[in-house]
Amino acid sequence: MTSEVRFQPARPRRAFDEIIAQIRAMIHSGELSTGDRLPSERALAEQFDVSRNTVREAVRMLEISGLVTIKKGATGGAFIARPDAASIAQRLSDAMTLTEFSLSDLTEARLWIEALVVRVACERMSDEDLEALQANVDESVRLSEDGLWEECPDALMAFHELLARATDNPILSILMQSILDLIRQVVAAVGPLRDLGLIEARFRLMDRLHARDPDGAVAEMESHLRRLHQLWLTGAESGDPHPPRN
Repeated sequence: MTSEVRFQPARPRRAFDEIIAQIRAMIHSGELSTGDRLPSERALAEQFDVSRNTVREAVRMLEISGLVTIKKGATGGAFIARPDAASIAQRLSDAMTLTEFSLSDLTEARLWIEALVVRVACERMSDEDLEALQANVDESVRLSEDGLWEECPDALMAFHELLARATDNPILSILMQSILDLIRQVVAAVGPLRDLGLIEARFRLMDRLHARDPDGAVAEMESHLRRLHQLWLTGAESGDPHPPRN
C-alpha cells in the first residue's frame, strides 16, 4: 500500500507546512493508516522536491504531534503511529493551558462534561465499574482517616477517570483526562483540601450510582463541584491551601 503513495512537489515558501499537511491529509483520508511506513527520507525529498533537511524537520514535527513514530535499525523508518488516548489527552490539555481561562471557566466546562459522563455511566456501567469506583472511595476514606491529605487529590481525581471509563466512550475519557490535567494545576497552586465534606459527597454520589439514578447522581456531582470551586476560591484568596470545613 505505502509503495503506491505519491506526494506532490511542495511550494518552496510553504514546503515545511505543506509536507505536514499532505501527510496529515493522507492519514485522514485513509491512504495512510496505522503501521504504514513512510517512504525513505531521500524518496520523500525527491517527491516533495525539497531538501532532506526540510523533510527531516517535518517528520520530526509529525513525531512530536503523535502522528508518526520513528524506529531505528535496518527495518526502521517513519511509521504512522497508533492513536493513544493518554497522549491525545495530554496534547489537548497542553492546548487548553495555552488558552486564557478563569477558574470559573474551568468549573463551568467541568460541570457540563461531568454531567454528561454521569448520565452515560449510569446507563452503561457494569458491576465491575461500580466495584472499582467503590474501591476508590474506600481508598480516599483510608487516606483521609490516616491524615494523608497530600495523597487525597490523586485518589479523588482517579474517581473521575474511572467514572469516565465506565461510559465506554474513549472520547469522554480523553476529555475527562484533559480536564483533570488542568485540575491538577489548580491543586498544585492552591494545595490539597483537608475537607471531609469532599469524601462524604462521594458516599452520596455512590448511592445514586448504585441506584442508577442519573438525575440524582448529576445533582450530587454538581453540588460537589460547586462546593469544590468555592473551597478553591477561599483558599486562593486567603492564601491558605487548607480552608476550614464549613
